[in-house]
Amino acid sequence: MFVIQMYKMGKVIAIANQKGGVGKTTTTINLAASLAALEFKTLIVDADPQANSTSGLGYNPKEIENSIYECMVDGVKPRDIVIETDLPFLHLIPSHIDLVGAEIEMINLRNREGKMKESLEDLIKDYDFIIIDCSPSLGLITINSLTAADSVIIPVQCEYFALEGLGKLLNTIKIIQSRLNTGLAIEGILLTMYDLRVRLSNQVVSEVTSHFQNMVFNTIIPRNIRLSESPSFGVPAIAHDSESKGAISYLNLAREILAKNGYVTQD
Repeated sequence: MFVIQMYKMGKVIAIANQKGGVGKTTTTINLAASLAALEFKTLIVDADPQANSTSGLGYNPKEIENSIYECMVDGVKPRDIVIETDLPFLHLIPSHIDLVGAEIEMINLRNREGKMKESLEDLIKDYDFIIIDCSPSLGLITINSLTAADSVIIPVQCEYFALEGLGKLLNTIKIIQSRLNTGLAIEGILLTMYDLRVRLSNQVVSEVTSHFQNMVFNTIIPRNIRLSESPSFGVPAIAHDSESKGAISYLNLAREILAKNGYVTQD
């Protein structure tokens, strides 16, 4: 399989859902890794104070000196803190716990909702895709992420209360579209943690697809042990076990996004 690039994008995609445990970080790491495996220059921005994308790529957040926090609050240049990963086309702007304090420190700043957008502007031309891992909240950091993004992917787990809080997120997106980022689009709703053997999983798939229709990705991410254990090895699933169902699913998601954005893939 090879990819014909139709045009240069530098597209910024936020992965957001204020509900925790839905697969935001798993999606960030593995979607970005899949795009990188297809030889698209991809940057992960870890905008979650838990720094799971940072640790999931093999870096200790406690040893990080400068992160996206310093870029937004102190004016550190993102280009100076980008770090490489084991995948040739995948880079990372890390996070650490200090990001928790950024929301308070940014309260009195001018254009406080646009600090991440300002930080990333000089990097966009260097990458085909920038993937932002948002925190599980609708606070100022997530608002910054959505203001900086061209589109947003919303992971929804195939479990009970799957749609809980989704309306609030969609309302937040509408507010940002009207006030801060008129170009923000919904890239798609991604069903995660699917278990074919569980009736509830199938019910959730049916409910979400019937309600949101074309907004839902065709690719569904299954529950998969390789996806769960790869962060403990500090690598994406595609590097841990490229033939696992989880790795293949995220590769399919990457191809679906590429096709949606004007890239032609051929076998």
